Amino acid sequence: MKHVLLALLILFAIRAGAQSVSTLMGARANGMGYASAALFDSWGIFNNMAGIARLDEPSAIFVYDLRPALPGGNRTAAGLAWPTQAGVIGGGVFRFGDDVYNESLLTAGFSNQFGLAALGVKVNYIQYSAEGFGRKGVFTIGFGGIAELTEQLSVGAYITNINQPKISEDGERIPTLLTAGICFKPTSKIIIATELEKDLEANANWKTGIEYSFHKKFCARTGFNLKPNTAFFGLGFKTPRLAIDYAIQHTVQLSLSHQASVNYFFNR
Repeated sequence: MKHVLLALLILFAIRAGAQSVSTLMGARANGMGYASAALFDSWGIFNNMAGIARLDEPSAIFVYDLRPALPGGNRTAAGLAWPTQAGVIGGGVFRFGDDVYNESLLTAGFSNQFGLAALGVKVNYIQYSAEGFGRKGVFTIGFGGIAELTEQLSVGAYITNINQPKISEDGERIPTLLTAGICFKPTSKIIIATELEKDLEANANWKTGIEYSFHKKFCARTGFNLKPNTAFFGLGFKTPRLAIDYAIQHTVQLSLSHQASVNYFFNR
């Protein structure tokens, strides 16, 4: 079974010219269909780096993504964001796969607030490893921004893999992803987010999500994607020091996937 999975992953990577799995992480974003381009939180380390610009306390994050229908396809990540006088520094690690085939990512970046807009930039080191095929490592660059137009409306956009590094001897490159979205807060308890994600060599994916805070410590989330068709649902618990989130997503190909994440804020 593992060798079949390996063959499928290698075939996908050759055809797509990209990493075989998304590095978007965080059960909050997952529960909202990953419509996170205009969200401010610690998970901007793996999503839109500009999202960590408003952190005023150090934050540690950890997430585990379980895919029962895809043996060897689980994902995990951890990160740390640290505010300084110049801005917020963030970094993290990510891993997908098993001993047969895996992808690892090391990321580090910086974000700051400039008036109405927050800007962030990050550098990633991605390593691919396949049994019998060796390892390949590349550096990529990402850049993003979020602008709060009013108290209710924010817009965000980010670019992934600006430099398009080569991942094979025949010239295959990691594609550039363009993502732009809107976040609308009609009330203090509701957040509605929608965005478009466009691979320069593939069709656009439309994502939409909603977060509803039905209690000062609890919230519920839901969302959907169109390409591929995916449904999402999530729950969240938050205190001044700790945020615990859980989300599930459903696709026809992989059935149910589960993701749980923890975000801890240090008191400086």
